[in-house]
Amino acid sequence: MYVADVINHLESIAPASLQESYDNSGLLVGQKDTPVSGVLVCLDCIESTVVEAIEKKCNLIVAHHPIVFSGLKRFNNENYVQRTVQLAIKYDIAIYAIHTNLDNVYENGVNAKIAEQLGLINTKILAPKSGDLVKLVCYCPLANEEHIKEVLFEAGAGHISKYSECSFTTEGIGTFKPGVGTNPVLGKVGTRHAEKEVKIEVILTKRDMNAAITALKKAHSYEEIGYEIYPTLNETSYEGSGMVGELPAAMSPVEFLTFLKLTMNLVVIKHTIWSKEIRKVAVCGGAGQFLMSYAKACNADAYVTSDFKYHEYFDAENKLMICDIGHYESEKYTIDLLFDILSKKFTTFAVLKTEVNTNPVNYFT
Repeated sequence: MYVADVINHLESIAPASLQESYDNSGLLVGQKDTPVSGVLVCLDCIESTVVEAIEKKCNLIVAHHPIVFSGLKRFNNENYVQRTVQLAIKYDIAIYAIHTNLDNVYENGVNAKIAEQLGLINTKILAPKSGDLVKLVCYCPLANEEHIKEVLFEAGAGHISKYSECSFTTEGIGTFKPGVGTNPVLGKVGTRHAEKEVKIEVILTKRDMNAAITALKKAHSYEEIGYEIYPTLNETSYEGSGMVGELPAAMSPVEFLTFLKLTMNLVVIKHTIWSKEIRKVAVCGGAGQFLMSYAKACNADAYVTSDFKYHEYFDAENKLMICDIGHYESEKYTIDLLFDILSKKFTTFAVLKTEVNTNPVNYFT
């Protein structure tokens, strides 16, 4: 197995195209054609993480946060970013980051892991992405229908939330007039022909569009293929930021805070005042203030996230309880998530969870 194999598996779950514009996910150090001797998963890749990888004979580190966000102009051990990168290069350790693309998926994503940890049910994306879906419409003979559907589904088309192989078909009559130089099997040149056809419609993401069209052209029985691509404004129910769900049973604010502290293994929770029962809970791993309006709009009783600034707590406006549990604390179970994803897929090398606590924030209690 090679570094590329690990990357391909991770990006089949959280495609690189889903990362935000400011992000720097991907292979940051190393080469894709390097054989993997072991993988170390972590939240942050810093110097101590690289040292741990060396000691455990892991030559690939899979981290949630990228060690490099912007361009490095010097490599002189001046700061922890440079020292980490230089140490990894020196010992041939590859570093791969899977950040906001892992935040933006419904299944096996950062927020799904938080929701799972809290036991939330009836979960859905808090802020779904829109404009990322297109509709592919194509036409084929009746006898070719099932084969065309099969190759389109294999190329990623027809996925709607938790459902797959979704399509709509209608039968009709297609007409054509062969021109000079066309396949004589099609009929006499200059004579219009009519044939029973089926119209197939499927939804797919923009990133799967080229693969679907390529598969369609390869599988189709026609010399020239009729198809159309339509942009949509549909929101995707399986891609986007944050998550919202319900507790199995309502709790009082104190009960919920106690439950949250115990379940997420917290030292402290910064929160606003809330006097009603808590049943609906919104979550966002990492800095989640940007989703505050969505949490309020869906009528969440509590919003579990991190990194609120002082004045941003006023934005609760007595419409929900903000629960700021800390950045590291909100995302630390991502280590377990990545470990599960990789260990279930790869058995020819060791997949290990870091034992280094990389949280730069400490609490004096």
